[in-house]
Amino acid sequence: MESSRKFFPAVVLLLLIVATTDMAAVQARECEKDSAKFVGLCMNVDNCANVCRGEGFASARCSTFRRRCVCVKPC
Repeated sequence: MESSRKFFPAVVLLLLIVATTDMAAVQARECEKDSAKFVGLCMNVDNCANVCRGEGFASARCSTFRRRCVCVKPC
């Protein structure tokens, strides 16, 4: 009886850890498209984001290799 009381908190803690690791955060898919109106190399993401918002996108990023302005929105 006494030994089961010692293990009860450990069992509860283990169950809580297992339950929280199974609950992964659901992330919305994002769609990306090269900006149709951005001109030049993308060096400043703020300029890129302003152009993309004008095109109806939520946010933007500069592509790493091609230095293009890429518009992003939830699919």
